[in-house]
Amino acid sequence: MSPTILRVGSIRFFFNSREELRKHVHVQTPDGVAKFWLEPIISLDHFHGLNNKRLNELQDLVKKHEKVFIRAWEKHFSK
Repeated sequence: MSPTILRVGSIRFFFNSREELRKHVHVQTPDGVAKFWLEPIISLDHFHGLNNKRLNELQDLVKKHEKVFIRAWEKHFSK
């Protein structure tokens, strides 16, 4: 199960259920995918098909919506 948390244009932010305990968010774009850790600080874990400019844009979006992702993570994984 991969619940979508947020969409910004063609960008999808989601979780993979039961993947691992450390808070993170996956990002899917038409060009590729990335995974960002939400703790202890927002940082890139891995990516595929994205250039540095796009990764920076995505990281800025993750920072902008950090609280949304953390609340959604806590709600989803408290079940």
